[in-house]
Amino acid sequence: MADECFRHPRLAALYDVLDTDRGDLEAYLRMADEFGASSVLDIGCGTGVFALLLAERGMDVVGVDPAGASLDVARGKPGADRVRWIEGDAAALPPLRVDLATMTANVAQAITGRHDWQATLRGAYEALRPGGHLVFETRDPARRAWEEWTREHTHLVARIPGTGPVESWCRLLDVSGPLVTFRWTYVFAADGQVLTSDSTLRFRERDEVAADLTGQGYEVREVRGAPDREGREFVFVARRPEADGH
Repeated sequence: MADECFRHPRLAALYDVLDTDRGDLEAYLRMADEFGASSVLDIGCGTGVFALLLAERGMDVVGVDPAGASLDVARGKPGADRVRWIEGDAAALPPLRVDLATMTANVAQAITGRHDWQATLRGAYEALRPGGHLVFETRDPARRAWEEWTREHTHLVARIPGTGPVESWCRLLDVSGPLVTFRWTYVFAADGQVLTSDSTLRFRERDEVAADLTGQGYEVREVRGAPDREGREFVFVARRPEADGH
């Protein structure tokens, strides 16, 4: 199930305005070119920022996300008719044969349960053509990114067109092994409404992710660094073998 910040219509409408720095997507665009992709499955597409960038480049794009409110935002954007939007997850996709599947930002880490994670990897595998690539990022647990998820580091007041000022901040709630839970609070100045959204991310070790990929039939081709978060993330490049019997 999607977090409240993605499924609540009022919060989903804020997402793009509050998260304006999407320099992380440049690396994914370059990899789409590097692998010669003409068709892409964007898993956890959210409000469609990356899917629409791909579509603008003439690629055939499928965006899948469990949050209907986020998809409503995506469908309302210019060029949205170029993308096939699916409400759901990668474990239950229609038949596809794409060149590239992606999970940008926090998508991979937001899939916290082992069964759901394996089902996502398998769903992406089945959606890829033989020889197609899966690319996603996950934070290096050793860097302990959650230590900066405090009000001091995250507090922001943004002026939203048509909405007015919105104050937001993050607070760490719990760290239990690989699971980190935190809460975002949003205060709408126009009417005083306060909304909260709790999220849990799973911080997987590099070897654990590689073993999960291999277990689902992938070849792990490379583990790169994230250009926008140098030394903080693993970017996995995996491939469905050319001849795998499926």
